[in-house]
Amino acid sequence: MVVPLKTAPKNKASDIGIYNPEDGPFWTMEPDGQKKTVFAETGVASKAVTPSTTLIDVFMMAVKRRPNKVAMRTEGMPPLKKGEQAPPALPLDQWKSWTWKNYLSDVRKAAKGLIKLGHTQHDAVNVFGFNSPEWLIGQMSAIFAGGKVAGIYPSDTPDQVQFKSFHSNAAVAFVEDEGCLAKYTEVVEDLPYLKCIVTWACAAPGDIKRSDGSVCKTMTYNELLKLGGEVEESVLDDRIAAIKPGHCCALIYTSGTTGKPKAVMISHDNLAFESNSVLPQCNDVGKVDAEERLISYLPLSHVAGMMVDIVCPIVMTAYQKGYMSTNFARPYDLKTGTLGQRLNAIEPTIFLGVPRVWEKIAEKLQAIGAQTKGLKKKLSTKAKAKGLAYQTNMLIGGNGKKPSLFGLFGKLLMVIKKKLGLSKCKFAFAGAAPMTGELLSYFGSLGINVNEVYGMSESSGATTWSNDICHQWKTVGYELPGVEVKCFKIDAAGKKTEVPKAKNIFSPTETEQGEICFRGRHVMMGYMANEKLGDEHMEQIKSKNEEAIDEEGWLHSGDKGAVSWQGMVRITGRYKELIIGAGGENIAPVPIEDNMKKLCPFISNIMMYGDKKKFNVCLISIKCQGATGELPGSNQTDGPAAAYGATIGECATNPAFVKAVTDALKATGNDGDVTPSNAAKIQKWTLLPIDFSVATDELTATLKLKRSVVESKYQDLIDAMYESSDVFVPYSVTGKGYDGVVGRKDSHKGSFKANEPLDMVDDVNAEDVKIMESEEAANESA
Repeated sequence: MVVPLKTAPKNKASDIGIYNPEDGPFWTMEPDGQKKTVFAETGVASKAVTPSTTLIDVFMMAVKRRPNKVAMRTEGMPPLKKGEQAPPALPLDQWKSWTWKNYLSDVRKAAKGLIKLGHTQHDAVNVFGFNSPEWLIGQMSAIFAGGKVAGIYPSDTPDQVQFKSFHSNAAVAFVEDEGCLAKYTEVVEDLPYLKCIVTWACAAPGDIKRSDGSVCKTMTYNELLKLGGEVEESVLDDRIAAIKPGHCCALIYTSGTTGKPKAVMISHDNLAFESNSVLPQCNDVGKVDAEERLISYLPLSHVAGMMVDIVCPIVMTAYQKGYMSTNFARPYDLKTGTLGQRLNAIEPTIFLGVPRVWEKIAEKLQAIGAQTKGLKKKLSTKAKAKGLAYQTNMLIGGNGKKPSLFGLFGKLLMVIKKKLGLSKCKFAFAGAAPMTGELLSYFGSLGINVNEVYGMSESSGATTWSNDICHQWKTVGYELPGVEVKCFKIDAAGKKTEVPKAKNIFSPTETEQGEICFRGRHVMMGYMANEKLGDEHMEQIKSKNEEAIDEEGWLHSGDKGAVSWQGMVRITGRYKELIIGAGGENIAPVPIEDNMKKLCPFISNIMMYGDKKKFNVCLISIKCQGATGELPGSNQTDGPAAAYGATIGECATNPAFVKAVTDALKATGNDGDVTPSNAAKIQKWTLLPIDFSVATDELTATLKLKRSVVESKYQDLIDAMYESSDVFVPYSVTGKGYDGVVGRKDSHKGSFKANEPLDMVDDVNAEDVKIMESEEAANESA
């Protein structure tokens, strides 16, 4: 029997490096700078376990160990035309694949091509497009050529492309299609250093002349590989030999809530350490000599996508018993809801989903499960109850016991996982934003434990981790091996005082809460500055680095949180998001907003507002078709929101919908655990005509809410709420209406609950059903 831990794993003093202030500062902002490695005496942060090395050395080791194993697979499907249905999934053995030897060969060819084009050491290479083998080869070729990758987010505008390309000193840009290419050609006049644009899924238009007479070449990906053949291998080897572990190999642009994005510099050593710390924590992944598979669909320009889809397969294949392949989803899978087809084809053994992806899966399951009737409904409800009971017993400090007949009822749960394509998944996890407890318990009832992890771009990804023997729903896990995580009270003079451990992590006292800070080899080199942008920019980046990493090497997250006596970390708010009421009250909006989402599963996003006001209001968006976080979607409702109307406008005129939200506001206001005072209550609300998204600028690329942007965009609506005498103030008060308002009355259908019927149980063997029914009846009578 597997028994969960009583307390989280804890680093010994010798597992942590020593940061002497006189050795600082512990950051650099120079594009060609190096960060000194601070080793621990023992453990994963020590020189013996994770020597200071480059990602190139690790890659070469992976190729040496597993030259003929598959490193990447893709169907290579073209984009969908308007109105076209997605073709069926191909069996995995029909996908185009690259072995590790093939992967290395193409990386070296591309790297030599970059050198031929004029890429020098420490230059950047932009990559812009959906996840593909060319994306990975583009990143690794930039690194092999002595430079760094600087990914472009899928939603970036031409202006954002220009800033990131100019700021990163990009010599070459890899772009996928005509849309990405057009954003570069629009701003190439303002990218004097850019030498070439390489296309991988569209034709190259020919050289682009600037007004000063200079030229930006264009060529296809295959032409770049051919160009690389003209360069001697020794030229590339000399470039590789000049690379140090402390050099930057990746820039992650953080789309901050205000101002221009900052470029987080990630070093070779950062990546090697982070992966070595994380991978052993992923249950049984990599523990035997077999292929581990992941599905690549989250943006590779984000730190999570880069670490999980690109770096971790390299590190696992180099160092662990197992080896890992990256298998690419189709570009339209999230938008068309066909990700499940790819999951079924790939059958990943490790799967990362942001909360919205897990929500979409749950909504689809419940919609199908609602059709289950009779005996199967009875049995599936019991199966979910058994599943939830077991997963509850597996929480930290639990006994790990399986309820009676769990093995039999587990057959029903396995049908679900098989239909989802997750029957072989050894480790499922979520990051980027918090999961609700209801969603975690829902998947727990299906036999899928979703482990929450937490970190930021500035810490090369995760800093805390959860796994199947050490997790606690609604916390973000424990500090990783070799990493320090502490919560500090910080006074006006900058003095830090560590807060005591929380006795009750779900209701910590104010004394037990502080700013979550990290320290270790995974902490970034610093934010990169570019002297071409002038003295003011240089001073600003210097100031940002000093704010981020203090004189003792602590990275300040800006998140408010607590650490439990068991060693589990919980985020309770964000200091920059605190609302200061008219009476000077400090109000944390996030717990209140999260509770509203819990009570109203049709809510997609919510923002509470009330700074320097006598009372608080909130803006709500509901779940709609096509909304992915990246895109806002349509005004056609989706999931639980569809119970109240086919469109946003119909919901706005539905009394049942207005009552559901208003009742939830009252219940939240009366819940002292989330709303500690009358000053924190929300008095009025409105329904927005469109969801928040990255494309419409209300969300950062990592799906964090840009509160100041929302406030500015909807200032007239906010003002109207304060002027109105009504609790619900519709968007129409601004003189603009909701599209498609016809009115409709429907009832609320509820939330993710463990007693909802299972779906997809048609494939359960009839004999198994009879056995489970008879044995359950016997068990109940006993």
